[in-house]
Amino acid sequence: MTATEQTEARPRGTRLPRRARRNQLLGAAQEVFVAQGYHAAAMDDIADRAGVSKPVLYQHFPGKLELYLALLDQHCEALVQAVRKALSATSDNKQRIAATMDAYFSYVEHEGGAFRLVFESDLTNEPSVRERVDRVAEDCAKLVSPLIAEDTDLPEEQAMLLAVSLCGMAQVTARHWLSSGQRVPGDVARSLTAGLAWRGIAGFPLQH
Repeated sequence: MTATEQTEARPRGTRLPRRARRNQLLGAAQEVFVAQGYHAAAMDDIADRAGVSKPVLYQHFPGKLELYLALLDQHCEALVQAVRKALSATSDNKQRIAATMDAYFSYVEHEGGAFRLVFESDLTNEPSVRERVDRVAEDCAKLVSPLIAEDTDLPEEQAMLLAVSLCGMAQVTARHWLSSGQRVPGDVARSLTAGLAWRGIAGFPLQH
């Protein structure tokens, strides 16, 4: 059962183990933050959505920012792990690029809107949020960079620059695809994006 399903299934006052309660609260917070944004969301709204009193919410998270950061950490890590899994699924670099594109599309499509906290946060002027958002972009690019270096023989810093570009293209394209109503079928959108990315990388011949 997901955190969101736990939120829906538990009536107010039901006692839960601490970890289960924390997951329930995170699920409720995700729904509220995604729907309202950080600034418009209130701890009262989150407590009501979770079916708990506000003191129970504060037992787990001392404030709204700490709750937001916990949720952001969870979903940043989910993206990094998805990219890592995509790259480890094959040793063929062309397929790795395709799998990376698919990881971003799937993340945007299936994470219950959590991608909005990572890519569209209304709190990026907060240093602790900005640091996390920048770090997840860098961590994903660091995973992709070695395969670009391997295929192009470019120096490390140049390969990293291309990896940042590739990951940025993936998330922006996936978000556009979703926000435009998915008028292009998902498999076609993924294939087109992967094809563009691979042709771009293939345009850098091995340096001798």
